[in-house]
Amino acid sequence: MKTVNLAEKLAMFSSHWDPHVVADYNGNDVMVVKFQGEFPFHNHPDTDDFFLVLEGEMVMDIDGQPPQTVRAGELFVVPKGVIHRPRAEQECKVLLMEPKGEPNTGDPATAAPKPRI
Repeated sequence: MKTVNLAEKLAMFSSHWDPHVVADYNGNDVMVVKFQGEFPFHNHPDTDDFFLVLEGEMVMDIDGQPPQTVRAGELFVVPKGVIHRPRAEQECKVLLMEPKGEPNTGDPATAAPKPRI
């Protein structure tokens, strides 16, 4: 058991859309990531998608619905199977939780690796 300083972990990398695992929780990866620009539309057929904005703000585009702004201190959960796309005009820092091995794009062929820091 140890404390994880999220600001220190986020300072360890500068890339965008590149999740880094910082802890494990009940079979899930707890990750930090920086968003800027647009991520591709995708879905996760078998799991919900959890986003907690730590700093900045992101917009979640949901297929067939108006975009939703998510600000620092707010979380957003996309239900499994729903087509979505996070985006951020300015850099945004986010905590993610998802089952170990879940590809961030919903497709293992296009998913980013998830290094542990």
